[in-house]
Amino acid sequence: MSENAENPRGELALRNLTMPRDTNPNGDIFGGWLLSQMDIAGGIVAKQRSRGRVATVAIDAMTFHSPVYVGDVLCCYADIERIGRTSLTTRIQAWVIRSAVESERIKVTEGVFTYVALNEDGRPRPVPGE
Repeated sequence: MSENAENPRGELALRNLTMPRDTNPNGDIFGGWLLSQMDIAGGIVAKQRSRGRVATVAIDAMTFHSPVYVGDVLCCYADIERIGRTSLTTRIQAWVIRSAVESERIKVTEGVFTYVALNEDGRPRPVPGE
């Protein structure tokens, strides 16, 4: 049973098991590691939608709701909110499954990431239409 009244928003883009090497000095999962996992998830979705290379250009509105612990299964969900001429803005939610037996799911972090589509030379290129 979930601790949150809501469900994850967007598509499941990444799942990862949290490990002791990912902890901060307090023993919780380091926020920078969590942010990098969210960026990878958003990059996967942005690359699929833009049909090519992308780069992160901004991270906005990060909110950390709850700590992440060793042994949690991290699930990152990505939902494209806006498509510009050369960029995509994606809302990414990070949820954890605390216990594989109980399947308790908790939203731990969310943020808005912006990616720019790049050509072979690393210059911005138009995002193709659907």
